Order: sequence, then C-alpha cells, then structure tokens
Amino acid sequence: MLNEIDLSRTDLNLLVLFEAVLGEGHVGRAADRLNLTPSAVSHGLGRLRRLLNDPLFLRTPKGVVPTARATELAAPIADVLARVRSVMATAAPFDPATAMRRFAIGAPDGVSAVILRPLLAELSRIAPRIDVGVRQILPSPARVWRSAIVDLEAHAIDIAIIPSDDIPPRFEKRCIYEEDFVIAMRPGHPFARDPSLERYCSMQHLVVSDSGDPYGFVDEQLAKQGRARRVALTVPNFMFALAVIAETDLISALPRRFVAMHAARFGVLSLDAPLPLPGFRLNAVAPKVAMMDAGVAWLFDLLAEQTAQKHPSGLPARSRQS
Repeated sequence: MLNEIDLSRTDLNLLVLFEAVLGEGHVGRAADRLNLTPSAVSHGLGRLRRLLNDPLFLRTPKGVVPTARATELAAPIADVLARVRSVMATAAPFDPATAMRRFAIGAPDGVSAVILRPLLAELSRIAPRIDVGVRQILPSPARVWRSAIVDLEAHAIDIAIIPSDDIPPRFEKRCIYEEDFVIAMRPGHPFARDPSLERYCSMQHLVVSDSGDPYGFVDEQLAKQGRARRVALTVPNFMFALAVIAETDLISALPRRFVAMHAARFGVLSLDAPLPLPGFRLNAVAPKVAMMDAGVAWLFDLLAEQTAQKHPSGLPARSRQS
C-alpha cells in the first residue's frame, strides 16, 4: 500500500484518522471521537488524500461517504491498526482488574436485554473500570445480519452478538447460548385456558418488527400447516412488546430467555407454543485480527462464560412453562 519512502515520512495517526472518519461517516463526529478539531481532521485527510492519490471521502448533506478506493482500503488499514495495537498492548498486558477501557457491543434488543444483567454484575466484580456501550443492530431484508459485519469491520463495535451462523471465515465465531420461543400474554388471557393451535390462530397477534413487516417466521411455520393468523400490531422492540401485551389481549411469540428474565416486571405470562417453532443460536462474532487485542479476547470469553450458564429461572431452558 505504501512504498518505503512514503512510509518513512508517514504519520501512523493518519490511518487512525481514516478509521474514525470511515466509522463515523462525518468529519465533525470523527473529530470528537479523536479529541481533535474538525479543522485538524480535514487537514489530516488532505495529507492522506495526497499520500494515497484519492479523494477517499466525498461530502454529502449528511456527512461524508467513502470512495471505492477508500472502501477497498478499509480492511487492509483495519488489519494494520489491529496488529499495531496488538504490538503496543504487549507493553502493558491487559488486566481487567485495573484496565480503563470502553468496549462497544452490538446486538438486537432482545439479546442485549438477556446478556447485560449477568455481564454488568460480573464487570462490577472483576473489572470495575471497564465501561460498555451497547449498540442496537438490525437485520437487513430477509433477516440477513449484514449490518453487523459492516459495523465490525468499521470498528463501530468490538463484538456483535447475532442469531446467525452465516459468518465469513475472517471472523471468530462462538455460540454463547441457544434460544427458542414461547407465547407471551397477559394473566387471565383466554388462550391460556385453551392453548390449542386452532385457538392460537384465532387470536390477535403482536409481532416485533423494526420495519413494520407483519410476516415472520411464525407465519412461515403456520403456512406449512395450511394455517394463518391475524397480526394486529407490529412494534419495533421486545421490551415495548411486553408492555403492550401486559395491557391488551394481544399475544406474541417472544424469545424464551428474554421472557423468563423480564416478563415478571410487566406481569406477563408465557406458554410453550402450540406448533413447532425453530430455535436458533446466538453467536458472538469479532474479526480475527481484533482478537489479537487481549482486551477484546477477554470480553469475548467473558460473554460466553456468562451467557452459557443455565436458564435465568434456574431451570433448563426447554422445561420452563410459566
């Protein structure tokens, strides 16, 4: 990427600047992230543009977008910086008991609501100066988690936790827990007295869908049996779903661990589904080059250790019926 002459007079911080502007998509936000002025960032971009002989970022009304060349350079630069950070980290070995760092975790809200309670408890005990930021990530159409991969490669997040096994080989992947679905409803709901498939199909349903699309995996399973249901409402997240279910006659298929951990505060009950619903695995994902960072590797292992424990109710996940 750089010849020997250029490298001898190149400031490595220009690559850090590139990484920040790419991740933020905005010069001002990149400046805030780097504790620099927007003018200093613009000046650094000018030097980098001359060095790489490309505009790199094009201005838009909402910020900047990378050129084709900048997109092509994103992965190699991320690899270079990860290796440099790994080398520098060896000078001060990562010790969670004393380390002062902030990590970013990306996950759907139904997943972050499950992992945060045990994670925060453990951090308080063994790593009191470690801070965590949680970023909600959403699937692309057809439930593909491409945005998580993009965020990882742009260093917007350190680790993603997603319900997908379709992970490129350049990423480390580990299953941290398995999940399935239960049917959630308010206390005294008529469905609880007759939890049959026919009765289920006659109910009014709530579906969690950020896009507002009312057709989901439950509808796919019903269609296989020649059945359908009425989706009366869609909401954008699982916590909102619990709040709505608690005060209406709507019912919803929600993740079992999530319901076991949070339904009691809303007074919501759950039953096993009257039809087979697919389970899925939640995988922690991080770039393999990022795993060279001892801090990221430590958090990756900690997430697996905390969430691989038994069901929060104290019973095995599939034996619980509330």
